[in-house]
Amino acid sequence: MQMYKTALVPLDGSELAEVVFNYARELAGRLGIDLILLHVYSPEEAASEPMRRTYLERVAEIIRRTSEEAREKAGIRYGDKPVKVTVHVSPGYPPDEILKYADANDVDLILMATHGRTGVKRWTMGSVADKVLRASKVPVWLVRAEVPEEIVHDKWPTRKLLALLDGSEVAEAVLPHVEAVAKQRGAEQVEVILLTVSEAALLPSYYPATIPLNWEDHVERTRRSDEEYLVKVEKRLKEAGLNVRHEVIAGRAADVIVDYVNRNSINLIVMSTHGRSGISRWVFGSVAEKLLVGVTSPILLIRPR
Repeated sequence: MQMYKTALVPLDGSELAEVVFNYARELAGRLGIDLILLHVYSPEEAASEPMRRTYLERVAEIIRRTSEEAREKAGIRYGDKPVKVTVHVSPGYPPDEILKYADANDVDLILMATHGRTGVKRWTMGSVADKVLRASKVPVWLVRAEVPEEIVHDKWPTRKLLALLDGSEVAEAVLPHVEAVAKQRGAEQVEVILLTVSEAALLPSYYPATIPLNWEDHVERTRRSDEEYLVKVEKRLKEAGLNVRHEVIAGRAADVIVDYVNRNSINLIVMSTHGRSGISRWVFGSVAEKLLVGVTSPILLIRPR
């Protein structure tokens, strides 16, 4: 199951942005995904275009070589298909050019850092990533510049992939991507954890104050409903060949997820950018925003169609 065939990797020339190299090598070498390295410069910097292209070509060669080495070490075969890493340099406004290039070239995935070189004449990768994320039609894999060494993608001793679900069909848009990432990497080597946060303490605003509420029963019903839902999803993924388990934790979604990720060395979080809205459920957009600043684990964000 190969959902991803081509990944776009925007780079701004900074060391911080280069944190994605480990992931690019993993995608190209072990997952067989073609990479396109993209650098966008401002029109007034046109004279430096050859230097920027040279930088990208050098990076491409490094990723190409190390990807082949990773593939050999893992004993992975993709027929006679070599690792493919190409480069593209373009003038313009970085978020616009990234999105335009992805649309025009059938890119399946955008892999980028959330921080890079700051300054008037450089991208601020945090803001670029934010703008790309809000408008991208394809999944965006965000890697924090300060990602801990022990959870870097190609150094996983035990790979933990966390899928966040809130019970809505929109949130379940992540499931094909969870399956694709796990299977492309080797399902037996990836532990998939399905997590939902039971926010029983939040009642709908329209709940009549005159109707008595047995609070313990309410909490237990909510937890049981969440548990039953995840059991069904877990069963589907196990039937698809994945190594999967589930967890239901009570609390406020963003706080619970941040704490869980930071305590469990999660190698990749997969979530939708939107889920079930309303008082009694997560608002996925705000949860995603809090995760981006609260955890160092990479996040694969899926925008439901």
